[in-house]
Amino acid sequence: MLGATGLIILLSLFGIGVAFFYMKRVTDIPVDLGLAKEESDRLKFIHGAIAEGAMAFLKQEYKTLSYFMIGFAVVIALLTDNHETEGANEGLWTAVSFLFGAAISVLSGYVGMKVATAGNARTTVSARNSLADAFVVAINSGAVMGFALVGLATLGLILIYLFMNMVLTDVPNNVLMEVIAGFGLGGSTIALFARVGGGIFTKAADVGADLVGKVEKGIPEDDPRNPAVIADNVGDNVGDVAGMGADLFGSCAESTCAALVISALAFAADLNAMLYPIMITAVGIPVSLVTKLMVTVKTEEQVGPALKRLLMISSLIMAVLMYFVTVAMIPESFVIDEVMYSATGVYFCFLSGLVAGLAVGLLTEYYTSGDYKPVQEIAKSCETGAATNIIFGLALGYKSTVLPYLAIAVSIFVSWELAGMYGIAIASLGMLGTLVIALMIDAYGPVADNAGGIAEMVGLDKEVRRRTDVLDAAGNTTAAIGKGFAIGAAILTSLALFSAFITHSQNLMRARPEYGANYDLVSAITLLDPTVYTSLFIGAVLPFLFSAMTMKSVGAAAFDMIEEVRRQFREIPGIMEGQGRPQYGQCVAISTQAALREMIAPGVLIIGTPLVVGFLFGVQAVAGLLAGSLVAGGVLAIASSNAGGAWDNAKKYIEKGHHGGKGSEAHKAAVIGDTVGDPLKDTSGPSLNILIKLSAILSLVFAPFFVNYGGILVG
Repeated sequence: MLGATGLIILLSLFGIGVAFFYMKRVTDIPVDLGLAKEESDRLKFIHGAIAEGAMAFLKQEYKTLSYFMIGFAVVIALLTDNHETEGANEGLWTAVSFLFGAAISVLSGYVGMKVATAGNARTTVSARNSLADAFVVAINSGAVMGFALVGLATLGLILIYLFMNMVLTDVPNNVLMEVIAGFGLGGSTIALFARVGGGIFTKAADVGADLVGKVEKGIPEDDPRNPAVIADNVGDNVGDVAGMGADLFGSCAESTCAALVISALAFAADLNAMLYPIMITAVGIPVSLVTKLMVTVKTEEQVGPALKRLLMISSLIMAVLMYFVTVAMIPESFVIDEVMYSATGVYFCFLSGLVAGLAVGLLTEYYTSGDYKPVQEIAKSCETGAATNIIFGLALGYKSTVLPYLAIAVSIFVSWELAGMYGIAIASLGMLGTLVIALMIDAYGPVADNAGGIAEMVGLDKEVRRRTDVLDAAGNTTAAIGKGFAIGAAILTSLALFSAFITHSQNLMRARPEYGANYDLVSAITLLDPTVYTSLFIGAVLPFLFSAMTMKSVGAAAFDMIEEVRRQFREIPGIMEGQGRPQYGQCVAISTQAALREMIAPGVLIIGTPLVVGFLFGVQAVAGLLAGSLVAGGVLAIASSNAGGAWDNAKKYIEKGHHGGKGSEAHKAAVIGDTVGDPLKDTSGPSLNILIKLSAILSLVFAPFFVNYGGILVG
């Protein structure tokens, strides 16, 4: 009988194989299918410029990161060795896990970017035949991202487990899993810079293109006369494909590592039960393929519902299938910290996370889609100007945090009651149970968006652009759902990591004579302790400082872009008449330089703060810091992302002909609101996911350092 290890490897390879199959389906379509020579030449130039710009940014970003990752790996090797097992050198192998996790994240981002830039032009030319053909190409491009990333994540996790198990033969399973947690830290560190750098790139280009091109010059979106138009399309891939992919890869790796750390204590002698967290994600691979094959599109009215059905059907199948997987892999009863739990309870922990994730996604759609009252109210407020538009948008963002947080809170309560800290880790994986589908529909969005831009720049028939706009409109809604899903997953992931950090730290402290074998760290973390209370306040303000830094970075980068676009309109003759060619490459270069420059300071803030707090004030202070940043950061992330998404869709709602339509005063106010909201929904909001997760996984990995050397100012 095939054991858990073999089955996980088989499912992982199956996912990677499916990704290659869909990659071939996409790339087999000629990039200039059925076009006249002049149109073909223009399309190849534009498609090539977008692909070249996106891959050039990715290579430059990864080159810059490689130096940091190697240096940080040395720090991990030196500071995380707890000397628990003589000669094992846990710090060194944690650093190896860290670099391996980073490498898998880089590979995932590269694959996603490659297929997104290959699929955009092919979606455009397929739209000349029919909307259904274009949808197939766009969703197949997204499928490559989904199956490849999840397949690589699960394969990477099981391979690093097998490797470490072979190398560290005398190390207990709980220590082994703590070493493997470095894999999650590697993925999360790459995600930090991919999210922040990609967000700065895309919003600098977007703001520059909108404010100068649309507002000042009055030319349409994606007009080839706009010098920032290529950079804008590159940014869609950089931020929403590579950035989102790295973010969700990090969530998957971190949630799994958190669950593995706790499961190693409960199931030390039962390998199948211990590897159950990896199996949850692996099972999602065939479920997602079955779901994809069940959903088709023939008319434009079916596009949006089809994307939502992907989420609904996959969630339903996972809910049923995981009951049997859970009962088969988890013992009927087991003990963690002297408390008895059951396999059925673990299943309901998974189910609570799955349902909470679906609820957060649907609530995000309600608050950000033009089909519902909240966005329509914002659109109406534009009739009285930009000020009322911004006021209504901020109010919507704040209000939209309540119900998602309640859904997550219910999931946390249920999971804690049913399986303690382990239950919370499983709930976070439950929310990520449909990760392939989430990535599929999220990567679909920028492919469809780019397809519309290419159609406009090439000058294809208006019907082609109309069809791509239908795909893009559905993609905007699912992108908002994807951001809400990513934030919800980040909150539960962070809480799971927090649980693993407490568990790991408590075990380390019990091994030290000054604490004793019965030391209870949970009881020691109390608000009556001034160190904990103070660090809670520091953690609460950390997301606001981080948000301010990323928004200011977008502003600084956008300033450079606006000046460059204005310069080109001023100095290059014939641009407005369509006779002069803008210097597209210069705008791409500005966004690239700005993103690489501006991503450093926020990264240092996130990575440095837990290390400094832990070294100066100890484990309890780190726990307070994590709790404060988790609660405040999650609220701020949801509010920022939903407000930005609502402003964007209010603008699109007006462009459909409501409240005066394009060119009206309401539309001008909506464009300003959308420009304000862009860095909120695509940079600072999503980047907060990384802050709350990375702080927690960093604390988990560096727990030996905090226990052995931390607290120098508090004794």
